[in-house]
Amino acid sequence: MSKPLHLTLDMIRCDAYGHCAELLPEIIELDQWGYPIINDPSLPEHLHADARRAITACPRLALKLEHRPAANAPARSGHAL
Repeated sequence: MSKPLHLTLDMIRCDAYGHCAELLPEIIELDQWGYPIINDPSLPEHLHADARRAITACPRLALKLEHRPAANAPARSGHAL
């Protein structure tokens, strides 16, 4: 089973151009100053292509996709029992 994709934002890099919210309004909204807000970073499969377009369009390279384990997946430790 593959790990779900999550959209992450580096707020330090972001300069509030707003292209991401235009290209991915289902996930990203803008605050009163034009900075993006990602309420739920988990990305449904049907939005993967749109997310990649938003990432590519970001002039500050502030967005990226990460694979994260599902929330209900059991935690794995490096220790054997």
